[in-house]
Amino acid sequence: MQVTVCRTEHFNAAHRLHNPAWDAEQNQRVFGKCNNPNYHGHNYNLTVRLTGTVDPETGYVYDMKRLSDLIKVEVLNRYDHHNLNLDTEDFRNLNPTAENMAVVIWQRLRPHLAETLALSVTLYETDRNFVEYHG
Repeated sequence: MQVTVCRTEHFNAAHRLHNPAWDAEQNQRVFGKCNNPNYHGHNYNLTVRLTGTVDPETGYVYDMKRLSDLIKVEVLNRYDHHNLNLDTEDFRNLNPTAENMAVVIWQRLRPHLAETLALSVTLYETDRNFVEYHG
């Protein structure tokens, strides 16, 4: 029996979408307000989903407290109230789009989880804009 468990967390971060290989005009045309040289912020909502078999001894797919602690260490402590472009190694040379952020978050979590668990990350940049990454 496969069951999916989910943990949602929240963090605030600033970023600037910018391609250094492009001139200012092209960056503005492609990224618009998100290319503000003074950065801009979002209130991100992150949902991490683990799908696996229920352990007959515990009744868990995965201990939700352990999942919360893992997200705190690997994501929240690194990104919450930070400028993603300036304050993090993850995005110093990677455009911090929601798509890239979801992939990086997935990559940060994956090594800490059993291979038998399917991992999925959903990152909401706004209430209406979100991305999913399933690895």
